Amino acid sequence: MFRCKTVWNKLAPLARASSTRCLQNARKSALRHGRRLEMVQKAQMSSGPAGGGGENTLYYALIGATCLGAGVYAYRTVSGDKERYNDRMIEIASRPKQGPQAAEALAEVLAESKEEPVAEEPTLTEPPAEELLVTEADVESTESEPVAEGLVTESNVEESVEASIPEPTVESPIREPVVEASVTEPVAEAPAVTQNEEPLAPVVESETEPTPVIIAEHVPEASSVSEIAADSKAAPAAEPIEPTAALSDVPEHAPYLLIGGGTASFAAARSIRARDPGARVLIVTEESDLPYMRPPLSKELWFSDDPKAVETLHFKQWNGKERSIYFQPPSFYVSPADLTKVENGGVAVLTGRKVVHMDVRGNKVKLSDGAEISYEKCLIATGGVPRNLQVIERAGEEVMKRTTLFRKIEDFRSLEKISGEVKSITIIGGGFLGSELACALGRRSTDAGLKVVQMFPEKGNMGKVLPEYLSNWTTEKVRKEGVSVITEAVVKNVTYKNDELEIKLKDGRLFKTDHIVAAVGLEPSVELAKSAGLEVDSDFGGYRVNSELQACSNIWVAGDAACFYDIKLGRRRVEHHDHAVVSGRLAGENMTGASKPYWHQSMFWSDLGPDVGYEAIGIVDSSLPTVGVFAKATAKDTPKAATEQSGTGIRSESETEAVAGALKSETTATPPPTQQKEDYGKGVLFYLRDQVVVGIVLWNVFNRMPIARKIIKDGEQHADLNEVAKLFNIHED
Repeated sequence: MFRCKTVWNKLAPLARASSTRCLQNARKSALRHGRRLEMVQKAQMSSGPAGGGGENTLYYALIGATCLGAGVYAYRTVSGDKERYNDRMIEIASRPKQGPQAAEALAEVLAESKEEPVAEEPTLTEPPAEELLVTEADVESTESEPVAEGLVTESNVEESVEASIPEPTVESPIREPVVEASVTEPVAEAPAVTQNEEPLAPVVESETEPTPVIIAEHVPEASSVSEIAADSKAAPAAEPIEPTAALSDVPEHAPYLLIGGGTASFAAARSIRARDPGARVLIVTEESDLPYMRPPLSKELWFSDDPKAVETLHFKQWNGKERSIYFQPPSFYVSPADLTKVENGGVAVLTGRKVVHMDVRGNKVKLSDGAEISYEKCLIATGGVPRNLQVIERAGEEVMKRTTLFRKIEDFRSLEKISGEVKSITIIGGGFLGSELACALGRRSTDAGLKVVQMFPEKGNMGKVLPEYLSNWTTEKVRKEGVSVITEAVVKNVTYKNDELEIKLKDGRLFKTDHIVAAVGLEPSVELAKSAGLEVDSDFGGYRVNSELQACSNIWVAGDAACFYDIKLGRRRVEHHDHAVVSGRLAGENMTGASKPYWHQSMFWSDLGPDVGYEAIGIVDSSLPTVGVFAKATAKDTPKAATEQSGTGIRSESETEAVAGALKSETTATPPPTQQKEDYGKGVLFYLRDQVVVGIVLWNVFNRMPIARKIIKDGEQHADLNEVAKLFNIHED
């Protein structure tokens, strides 16, 4: 182009002179003949000196050379732009966080380059050998850092891409990369990329030479870098690599995705299948066990005479009948890998996996191992995690190793084993769980020589639930079970000295023990709130949901993690088995389009062994005014007798309003017998707020929960609660 410009500068004056001379001659000729000049026929241009009238060959050569130079420049410019565009698209598609759009663009570019080749083949600078070859040092460094399930993390992929993709320059021909083991895998069969937050661009088959971007995408699928290098040396076109075993059982899509493997998830799955028999339901749980019920872990399992019960998790109910802790045997579930294939759908459980990220707009979740699962409807039933005392968390590793936070099957097995190896166990907490474990371990203290201590800041067991007089009576009952109860005990610090744990209270008292069980409440699991954009209640914790247990479009919440609005008692969060069953069941129905509000008043129960138990409903807070009506208990007023009558060990959600009405109509008012002092054999406790009953505790009174539920639902003021207590037939023989 520069040469053409130089020639033009030299010849331009001559061209202008010739053109001027031709124009002057034409004007003279026109004036002479008195008519318009026929320019094409009469005028003659000359490239020679003025007036010479010579040949115009040089002028034609000049114009032709100019046109030819412009054409060559335009052609080379367009060709270069196309090359740079292709290189840019390849670079964009090679980035590990690009989606399917980049892959489609890359495929389109490669196809165009194949159909319409340019004049000059694009070239890349040949990078140094160390940038493409896998060295022994790289292999050792890669294998020395284990990655979960044999996967390559996002950072590893990015580093691999940066190291293996040189910056393209126009100098030398493309050097074929060494690693190309998985180039032949087609797009349609490529497994979903699970190592990054966004999927890598799929592999595009092409007859053109392989590019570094294709290699970078499939490096994570191999088990190690050394295997990739070996395969590349053995055969340039290796067989497609199968997905790793860790991800082979993860379905890419689940119409119904349930996060959490507890009671609420199982109840929802059963409800979904009842309304949609062909539904495909996937439960994802970080536990290694199939869905199971938690109440027996602190109750019946501790009273079993079968030494194998710890392993089999089969227990005898208070009525003597044996059952498993699991809701269903393994044969009930389908394999996660076969969930999309089974003809009539089913329920699959993906164990040992945790959902760590939710993409609400994209309707998909990311698991802890990097796998991604898309869904149509999703339930969050993550439950909660046990709280711990800050003084224990700050005490150090040795104290934490000797502390149990009781929640799961593995916690039960661990504590059962520890109870047979140590000389003393201290339970911190006076609520439901702490009192149940104290009675369970206290029964073993006599035979095993185990010292069991229970301490809590209240004045008596379950002091936050029961009125003071009944709490004191319960404390004495626990002491009779062989437990040393320490009341008004606030832990100041815990230390490990001389192979023992020293617990120092704020009032100066000091206790030594071998092991601690912290039973101080539950913290709802709301880790997904940030990525999912869900609202967490600041007062009660848990995900805030509407009356249909829906947190947002296509997402519902049930169980301990749900903070719902009670039409009678206001916004609440409940941590009991019955609530998990009922809320999970309702959420499952609403996921199939039922659109039902949650009005159910869930109940809960606790047993202090087979002889003393209670059921409760509503707001049972000892700070509220209470009215208690008691009667003398009989042999049938025990949890054991109640399960013998009902045939089940789980006193739960089976009650209905119809039953309550029938019981009410059959009730006869009988005068209460003379009650012995402080003999709280059985009775009914009413919790009042603004003279309205908002909570009821049935103390050793069973199978009367529908009546209590109806009283709270009516929300009426009662002039004489003794008359209301007669509805429960507590005075019958």
